[in-house]
Amino acid sequence: MNDWSEIEVELTVSSYFNMLEKEMIGQKYSKAEYRRSLLPLLNNRSEGSIEFKHQNISAVLIRSGQPYIKGYLPRYNYQKALEMAVENHLKSNPVFGNYFQRFIEQLVDLPDLEHFNFDNILVDPPKNNFVEEPRSEYDRKSTKVNYLEREQSNTQLGQMGEEFVLEYERFRLQKLGRTSLAKKIVWISKEEGDGAGYDILSKNVDGSDKHIEVKTTKLGKETPFYFSINELNFSKDFKDSYHLFRLFDFKEKPRIFVKNGALNEICYHTPVNFKGHF
Repeated sequence: MNDWSEIEVELTVSSYFNMLEKEMIGQKYSKAEYRRSLLPLLNNRSEGSIEFKHQNISAVLIRSGQPYIKGYLPRYNYQKALEMAVENHLKSNPVFGNYFQRFIEQLVDLPDLEHFNFDNILVDPPKNNFVEEPRSEYDRKSTKVNYLEREQSNTQLGQMGEEFVLEYERFRLQKLGRTSLAKKIVWISKEEGDGAGYDILSKNVDGSDKHIEVKTTKLGKETPFYFSINELNFSKDFKDSYHLFRLFDFKEKPRIFVKNGALNEICYHTPVNFKGHF
């Protein structure tokens, strides 16, 4: 199969953003219909190849801190031409900045935790499909708001996510017949502040401590999360008892995956802030 031409890339990017716009405003659409409508405009491509390219676009957006279509899981082995086409589309259509900002500020209704069914809330962590590529000179010149980081900074979303996980931990221990341990769970970030390096002090079934850091998003489980040097250091010091609870798709269908261990060992991590001093 020949390489994708510039016009094919532009048409596919435009199709993706048409779907993303509908997703941001809560309007229903069919991914299959969008793929089929692209077929006659492209150079003998298959629906599968279009879907793969749309997954590449998700990866470009995630990598640059932008919301993406949850149904298109990211595939990171994309060409720089695609990265530039996505960047150009965002620059030419600044309305997406408004969509993204409204999305991250959107209020979420906390589920009725007293009657919520926690039985099937846990899922497997994302599979490793990340391929690192050299950064381009073009990428250094681009200036983008990191909306994924802004979403995580949404205090209301973060607190609701922590409360959700707190109730899940109580449910888990009570189901195991350890009601006395469930009563010992402490919402650390609420009672002692954000500087502890973790959010919730729970218990394992044997009564030992379980330190939980909660990261919440309305997007999918492949969405990056952000952590401080304090959180990193705490996870290193208490890596045996430290658990990352990634709560995702919180607005529509909350689910959780859990990773145990130091943050620098359980995920790819990239320094994004530096301190200058004299």
